[in-house]
Amino acid sequence: MTEPIAESSAPSQTVLPAGTASGAVPGTGSGAGGVPAPGADPLDGGRHFEPDLRRMTRVNLRPIASPMPLGFYAVAIASVIVGCFQLGVFEDGARRAVGLVILPAFVLQLLVGILAFGARDVLAATLMTCFSGLWLASALTMVLAPPDGVRVLGVLNAVFALFALLMALVAGRKRAMWLVLCTAVPRFTVAALANLTGVEWLGLASGGLGLLLAAVALYTAFALMLEDMRGTEVLPIGRSGPAHHAVEGGLSVQLHDIERQAGVRRTL
Repeated sequence: MTEPIAESSAPSQTVLPAGTASGAVPGTGSGAGGVPAPGADPLDGGRHFEPDLRRMTRVNLRPIASPMPLGFYAVAIASVIVGCFQLGVFEDGARRAVGLVILPAFVLQLLVGILAFGARDVLAATLMTCFSGLWLASALTMVLAPPDGVRVLGVLNAVFALFALLMALVAGRKRAMWLVLCTAVPRFTVAALANLTGVEWLGLASGGLGLLLAAVALYTAFALMLEDMRGTEVLPIGRSGPAHHAVEGGLSVQLHDIERQAGVRRTL
């Protein structure tokens, strides 16, 4: 989903409101000779606050291409490699090779997360950056093989499954992301149990669920890419509410309440 980035909420130049005397200094609340102007706040150094700043404020927006297809493609590719390893497609000695192959997913999803933060999509940004950290930890554990690294990775998978569940509870209107999260919850839960217990069939089940997660992520990436290229929904991804209006609504819908969004409002 392509969304504009709010770059600045500060006025680009000083604007004198109508009726301001030439001897007054805008924004200081002082008239000629340093006398506080009417409406000045004595508790704030005599600064004058304009009742309506909309005439003096300009928000510059810069559209970007949607980074989400790249993010979901990275999830799909890394999940296929790990899933094949768990299913026994590769030999046991291929653990380091698998870690090196999934390491680029960390870089790609970190980039996607940064761009998603800039596009003011907190759900997508949080999901992608956490996926990025997960791939980095998994890759380093496979490559370096630290003592008890498999069990530590099991705890990480369990925490990530809980995180995915919490994300799924708030991502219901973004059906594509919600479906990926709902597939990720059992996949990482079973992976955690396999890492912690060492039971072989749990590892096989985790590998199968990993391939299922890859299929869902691959479909989502392809559908989002078609939507971005055509400018309308081609394959169903179940948008509703604000997620639907983000694609089908006009520009006025996109800019609704923009002054309350992160990067425009004064504090987070």
